[in-house]
Order: sequence, then structure tokens, then C-alpha cells
Amino acid sequence: MATNNSRVARNSRQKPKRPHYFRRIFLWLIAIVVAIILLGGGLFTYYAMSAPKVTTAKLSSKSSSVIYDSSGNQIKTLGLENRTYVSGDQIPQTLKDAVVSTEDRHFYTNIGIDPARIVGAAFSNARGESGLQGGSTLTQQLVKLSVFSTKSSDQTLKRKAQEAWLALKVDRTYSKDQILEFYLNKVYLANGVYGMGTAADYYYGKSLSQLNLPQLALIAGMPQAPTTYDPFVNPTAAKSRRDTVLQSMVANKKLTQQQANQAKNTPITDGLKTQAQAQASEKSESDPTIDAYVSQVIAEVKRKTGLNPYTSGLKIHTNLNLDVQKRLYNIVNSNDYVNFPDDLLQTGVTMTNVKNGKVMAMIGGRKQGDVQLGLNRAVQTSRSNGSTMKPMLDYGPAIEYLNYSTYQQINDTKYVYPGTNIQLNDWDFKYMGQISLRTALAQSRNVPAVRTLAKVGINRGGEFLKGLGITPKQPLTLQNAIGAEVSSLQESAAYAAFANGGTYYKPYLINKVEKPDGTTLSFDASGKRAMKKSTAYMITDVLKDVITDGTGTNASISGVHQAGKTGTTNYSTAELQNNTNISSSMSKDSWFTGYTPDYAISVWTGYDQPQQHGLDATDQRIAGSIYQSLMSYAMTSTGASNSDWIKPSSVITENILKGSNPAQIAGSGTSSSTITKELFVRGTQPKKTSKSVSRSSSSGYSSSFMSSSSSSEQPSSSSSSSAESSSQPESSSTESSSSSESSSQSSVAESSSQPAQSESSAEQNTASVAQPETNSQQ
Repeated sequence: MATNNSRVARNSRQKPKRPHYFRRIFLWLIAIVVAIILLGGGLFTYYAMSAPKVTTAKLSSKSSSVIYDSSGNQIKTLGLENRTYVSGDQIPQTLKDAVVSTEDRHFYTNIGIDPARIVGAAFSNARGESGLQGGSTLTQQLVKLSVFSTKSSDQTLKRKAQEAWLALKVDRTYSKDQILEFYLNKVYLANGVYGMGTAADYYYGKSLSQLNLPQLALIAGMPQAPTTYDPFVNPTAAKSRRDTVLQSMVANKKLTQQQANQAKNTPITDGLKTQAQAQASEKSESDPTIDAYVSQVIAEVKRKTGLNPYTSGLKIHTNLNLDVQKRLYNIVNSNDYVNFPDDLLQTGVTMTNVKNGKVMAMIGGRKQGDVQLGLNRAVQTSRSNGSTMKPMLDYGPAIEYLNYSTYQQINDTKYVYPGTNIQLNDWDFKYMGQISLRTALAQSRNVPAVRTLAKVGINRGGEFLKGLGITPKQPLTLQNAIGAEVSSLQESAAYAAFANGGTYYKPYLINKVEKPDGTTLSFDASGKRAMKKSTAYMITDVLKDVITDGTGTNASISGVHQAGKTGTTNYSTAELQNNTNISSSMSKDSWFTGYTPDYAISVWTGYDQPQQHGLDATDQRIAGSIYQSLMSYAMTSTGASNSDWIKPSSVITENILKGSNPAQIAGSGTSSSTITKELFVRGTQPKKTSKSVSRSSSSGYSSSFMSSSSSSEQPSSSSSSSAESSSQPESSSTESSSSSESSSQSSVAESSSQPAQSESSAEQNTASVAQPETNSQQ
């Protein structure tokens, strides 16, 4: 019995230990929570110390951004000219109630932040919901719009901590009415409209005090998603949002349900202008001369900085050469330089500095009047670039990867796309038989281009093209050997890589942005090697022939060392059959992209409605004429050096016996009429010297074919001079070369006896391919 009693006593003494154990756990949890709070507070303090300053100017939106050209001249202001600032006593109480009820019901009682909403946002983030949740009050939204970037990548914990800290400071510094005034004048409401006072005038032609309840509710609801709730574009969504605002006012006891229902029954179009009326009455500073350039500057500032140039009070320094820009505007908007057939013919032009990627000038269209930030055809990519694709996708990669020479023999004979019954034709419906790469590119033959891409391979051709900053939206096919969707902005930068020896610079318009707090963001383009120097030089040497003897002779500028390429796109058979406005002699698009050692210019011309208007033989020369006029002015006005390209040591020049295959070096005493001067990657030049002395028939070709090919293969004086400057090696070491790929091809008897025609023969586009957007021609 005593034993049992002692056991019971021991058990009773052990039981109190359990509460002690749980108490220790509880204390540890408290300690962890306190540590987290202290750590969070310390981190918050650390972030807050580096928060930017908030000024009344930033909050009030009364500062505008200024755009400067490359010489520091002010060319445009953004912000003030499009805004009607309304002070607190001009803001209807109904609008204040609508905004507060919808965006921040506790606005008048919170301290600039709402801890409950922040905790809720934190739990949302912990659950892994997309984006860093905000829990933002109206004061936080004002701080965000006034101080911080809107880029999603900037929605960091540090940014949210700084935003909360600044919101607390703003709430202590300004009254609630002042904060609300700042906010209402800051928000964006679609169509380039900032501030609710501006919106009242833009959408209704009235002041805020003149708007009724449903109109004010519409404006109050737009800031959450301005484009979505644009009443011009999405009236159904706009009405739904307006009705949500009205119901929020009921919930916040600012309206009765009867008043809300009556307002909901009001059509969304009540008192609303038409979109055309709104645009016509918009107060703006418009300068069509620089419109396209400015539109791209705005887009680039937003993309690179996340700042809104309309509201951030920036100083934006650009690469615009205003004198060149003005000349470009005059070239395309008058007939003083180029003869245009009508005012409907459009163009997109981009000029870049080949040494650094700076965009010096840009035009997005012609005869556009005073439209502000209109369609910019210089950057749209919905039209094919035609045969200007050939150096980038076909022949450049062939030299780069296969060590093709400029003499490489390629068959210009009947060709059917593999796996189809679609026959590809050259622009003149003729074939030249076996011809050199030089002839194929300079005379813009289609069949050799497609055959060359097939040899290179789609993947390698695409990689080369990607290195030039161009990635087509659709997967590449053999048909893209003669065209794909590319913009003049992309193409001017891509051709610049051929001009500067093989380095690609991504084109850019802004070089420096100064923020109101004195900090500066600087921009440039660090070049990336896109090809060997040998490839760039050899393509350039051939493209010289395009201007001197090929399809782009109307782009020639006396005394200027330049290279370039023409391009056109044709109509499909179905389009020709279904439309009497166009004919087989017309094209949809015409291009000329050319360059000197200093500048690259890419020009597109065509009609916005190509099914109603086509380009005839004369119209197809306009792109080259625009280039010629602009480049002539740029070379004289900017003091460009006009130096010729220096042949790199990785390229060697040889006198080749025409028609020899494989290539043979012409022996001494060979007649000059049977010699063509060609370029080879060093180490791949022919070793065999011909023993034949002079006969044109020695190659086995008819004399008529030799006549046809000799004019295009014989280098021009400038080309010859350039090719012979090899005695001076480049400063860098000789590039290594892979082994030459044997590409012996049999001669073809199906050669044309008619000499290749230049662009003056109309550069007809007759490639009968199923997808017309990639069928080009010259």
C-alpha cells in the first residue's frame, strides 16, 4: 500500500512539467516574432534612408519634360501643353467622393498607409500570387506616380518600403485635400490625357464643375485601367466600371441606391464627344517634322527608364541631327528633290551612325499634316523587305560559314521549292545559267539567293540574321531568302554592321536622361561582333556594284564611296486576278538600303492600301532617290570623311579567269576582257593558274553569255580601287578561316543571251510563290 502511495505521489510531482514545456515553446515563438519585427523594422529603416526626395513640384505635376537634339537645342516639351490643372476649390465634392469611395475608403482617417491592407498584400505575396501586391492607399499611389518607375521589374520589397515611408511623410506634410488634389491632377486617363480636369475637357468639352454624376463617375473609375475603360474604344467596359464606382459610393454612404440606379440608366455616350471631335480639339504642340522621332523617344524613355516623360519632369537628350531631320522631312513632303506620283504614296526612313548605332533621323510618313504621334512606318514591321534581305540571310552567312568567295559559282536555272510545285522566277523571267555570287547579288537574282540559303541552312542563316538584330515573327523558310517582315529601323542598323567591319550596334535615340533630383541616366550601345571583318568587307565590295552597275544606279552619288541594295515585293497570282487596280508589272513595296563608312540609311516606300494602289516601274525607283537625296546632304552638311573601306588582311584579291569552275587565277597575258577581279577569304583562294591566254570561248560559254555577265562582274573603278588596297593590313591579327567547302557545280546551257537589266528596266517582281509577302525580286 505504501508503495502505491509513493508511486501516486511521484506522478503528481511530475505533472507540472508539461505547462513549463509549453511555456518555453511559447516564449521562443514570441522571441522569434519579436526578432522578425525588429529585423523587418531595421530593414524598413535601411530602405527608408535611401528613399528619394518628394517635392511639391513632383506631386503637383506642374513640371514638364524637355527633349533636346544632339546639339543641345530644345525641340519639344511634353506635359504642360496637354494638361489643365484644377485646384482644390475647382474639384466637385461628388468627384472626390467617387474617387475615395472606389480607391481608398479610409483615406481621410489613415496615416498615408493602411496596415491592414499591407498585411493582406503580404499574405497574397506569401501565397505566390503574381506580382508584388501593393495594398496601396491613394497617398501611396500618388507617391508611386510622382517618384517611382512603373516598370513591373521595379516592384520590389525595397521599392514598396520606400513608397510606404514616403507616403507617411506626405501625409504628415500635406492636408488630405492637397493630397487628393495632387492625385486627381496626376492620374492618366487614356489618349495622352493626364489629370481629371484635362479629361473633362477632352471627353466632354466641359470643366469638371459642369459634369453630372454619371460623367464624373466615369472619369473617377478610369485610372485603374485607362485603356480598358476608354469610352471611345470600349464603351461596354467603361459603363461597367462607371456603375461599379456608383455602387461603391452607395456602400460608402455618399449616394442613395435610387440616385445610383438613375445614374446607371444614363447611356455612357451621354454628353460624350466623338473620338474625332476630341482629337481635333486637343490642345497640343505639334511639329510634324520631328513627330516620328519624338514618338520613338517617348517609347524608348518608358522602356529604358520606366519613367513617364509626360509627368516626370525629365531632360531628355537625343541623338537627333535636327538639320538632317529637316532635310529628310522636306525630301519626302515636297517634289523639290523626288517626284512622287501622289500624296498617298508613303515612306518610312531611318538613318543611323554606323560607328555607334545612334539614330540621327527618322520619318514615319509623308503628307500627314499636324497629326501628333501618328503612325510611324519607320518602325512598323508588317511589310516585306524584299531583296534587301539577301545580304543578311543568304550571302553574308555563305561567306561567313562556308567561305564563299565573291566569285562562288551558283546556278541561276529553273527552280521549284522542295516538296511543292511552286516555281520561283527571277524578276525578268529569264535565267542566266551559272553565275558568280557577285553577279547574283548585284543583279538581284532570286534563284541563286534561295539556293545559297539552302546551302547555308535555315538555322545558320537565322543565327546570322539574329546577330544583326532581326528575329522574324514567323519561323524562317527558304522563301525568306528573298524577303521577310523587317522595319527600316532594324535594317539601317543591320546594314551598318556591314559598313563598320562587322560590329552590330542596337539602334537607339536617347543618350541621356536627367531626372529632377539631379541624377542622370546615360545610354549607349555596346557593339557586338556580328560577323568577321572579311564577311563585312566582301559583302560591301559586292554591294558597291549594285550602285555602280546593278539595280540601284539611281542612288549613285558622285565621288562618294557607298554600297547598297534594292528590294521590291510582288503581288500574288490571286491578288492580281481579284484586283483590277494592280498589274503584274507593279510591286507592293520598294526598298533601298545603303551606306557609307559613316552613315546607313534604309528607305521603304509603298501604299498603306496596296490592294488599291501599286508601284509601277518609275515608282520603284523612289526609295533609291530618297536615299540619294538624304545621303548627299548628310555627307556635305556633317563633314563626313568620305573615306573608302580598307580591305582587311583576312581578304585576298585575285584575278580570276571568267567562267572557270573551280576558279582559276588568270595567267599572265590573259586578255582583260576575260578577267574578273574577285575576293577570297585568305587561305581559300585558288591555287591553280590558267594556261589559257585570252579567248572568251575558252571558258566553254557562248560569247553572248560572256557579254551578259562581264558587265556585272567587272568591278567599277571605286570597287577595284577598294579591292586593291590590300597592301596595308588591318591593325588586328588575321582572322582564322575554316577549310573551304568544295562547291563545284556543272555549267548550265540554259543561260540567257540578253544582258542583265538594271533597275531602270523596272525591277519587275515576278516570283510566283504562294506567300506574296516573301516574294521579291530585286
